Amino acid sequence: MAPTPPPKTIGVLGAGTMGAGIAQLACLAGARTLLHDPAPDALARGAEQIRVQLTRGVDRGRLTEIEAGAASERLTPTPRLADLEQAELVIEAAPESLELKRSLFAELSRIVAGDCVLATNTSSMLVTAIAAAATNPERVVGMHFFNPAPVMRLLEVVAGELSDERSLAVARATGSAMGKDVILAADGPGFLVNRCNRPFGLEALKLMQERIAPLEEIDRICRLGGGFRMGPFELMDLVGVDVGLDVSRSFYEQSFGEPRWRPSPITTRMVAAGRLGRKAGRGYYDYTAGPHRAADPDPPPVTGGEGMVVIAGTTVLAGELAAAAVVAGWDVRTPDDAEGEVPFLILDCTIGEEPEAPLEGGPQAICCAAGSLAALDPGGGAAGFHALPPLQSASLVELTRGPDTADSAATASEQFFRSLGKHVAWVQDAPGLVLGRIVCQVVNEAAFALGESVGTAEDIDTGMLRGLSYPHGILHWGDMIGLDHVVATLDALFLERGEERYRTAPALRHLVWSGCLGKFSGDGFFAY
Repeated sequence: MAPTPPPKTIGVLGAGTMGAGIAQLACLAGARTLLHDPAPDALARGAEQIRVQLTRGVDRGRLTEIEAGAASERLTPTPRLADLEQAELVIEAAPESLELKRSLFAELSRIVAGDCVLATNTSSMLVTAIAAAATNPERVVGMHFFNPAPVMRLLEVVAGELSDERSLAVARATGSAMGKDVILAADGPGFLVNRCNRPFGLEALKLMQERIAPLEEIDRICRLGGGFRMGPFELMDLVGVDVGLDVSRSFYEQSFGEPRWRPSPITTRMVAAGRLGRKAGRGYYDYTAGPHRAADPDPPPVTGGEGMVVIAGTTVLAGELAAAAVVAGWDVRTPDDAEGEVPFLILDCTIGEEPEAPLEGGPQAICCAAGSLAALDPGGGAAGFHALPPLQSASLVELTRGPDTADSAATASEQFFRSLGKHVAWVQDAPGLVLGRIVCQVVNEAAFALGESVGTAEDIDTGMLRGLSYPHGILHWGDMIGLDHVVATLDALFLERGEERYRTAPALRHLVWSGCLGKFSGDGFFAY
């Protein structure tokens, strides 16, 4: 079958920031572009924004003057909706009002040709609900661009309940012509990318509510320990706290009360206080007096380890810790090889396995993956720690202590991880501590989406990388961590918190039951 060509004439309905960005992409892709907005001032501003961006593209060497000029010639602003009658594809970028969008699609259906594809850029509404107002709803699809549209490399093409293959093919061809990585998602709350990312903010709010760590520390741990460009509270401030609350309510209502998507009361209080994020000058951070935080420091230097450390466990984390400790100069032993010597530190990285030899004879640090420190070492003197593979790309490890943790264990743990070139962050006790809890929940949500056929594993990872700038594709990250590690953390959270939000996705649990534990075992969400 011959590939579907992109449309030669594209209409864009709405000349705000998103609509103007989409129109800019359309005219650069070679299509005659009809930009419509019913407000004359908005239409003029949108057209001017496009021409300014084309000029900047020339100034920055991304476009030649000929390319920018030709793109500008292909742009036609029009105040009349009826002028979109010649379009082969119309992309709606109107405000997020279901009533407004439905009225626009009903009117467009009477204007455009019967084979014109109608696309909505909605990020929070069901495509199927919008399509119901159109004549021939099978020609309605979602084309979810990420903001800013000319910069972000991802396009999510969303199949409504009745969307036909031709309409989806036209949308995909258009995205490819615009230079986008195109993924396909089924219709549903948040589609694919925003759905999978739900726990990034919601779990951070839960950690803050439980006082596991202050919000600034949660963000710092995500940046330094996980490699995220910004922490969840910084991201919520950037998007708008009120926008985030509206999205949370939409998810919760559309899912008929799914516990994983329950909005946080913290967000409600923030909105009531007018702390809406960067746009208001204050959200979770204060933006009125310069930078909201200091720059992150470089990792500490790797220093020579002096003495022996014992590392127990066959997990991915155990192997990566052992390799890093050898590089730092430590004499690394297994429990069987300790030979009665007193180690500087014993690191228990076991998950669902019993060490072959007793772990005794020195201060201990226990990996808090399969439970909190309180659950794993009740009344004991050990410290707790947690980190996520790939350890070499992390510059921070989390530590915790209980009321009976020995000072020697806390001090030795901190010294050991600093010797590996890692910052340390002391947080309160919980399964997975901070980063593990957030990332394991995101992996879990992606596994739910995969199991429900909302998208493929490849599209999920592409979406998280291109749409949200994740440090790794989230399912591939789960495979690198070890899916047994992920499930152990989720099960511990479910057991200790007693909340349905921590139930493990069937697709994830079945992989672990099948022995497909990720990259280490050769199979997980992907084959290696």
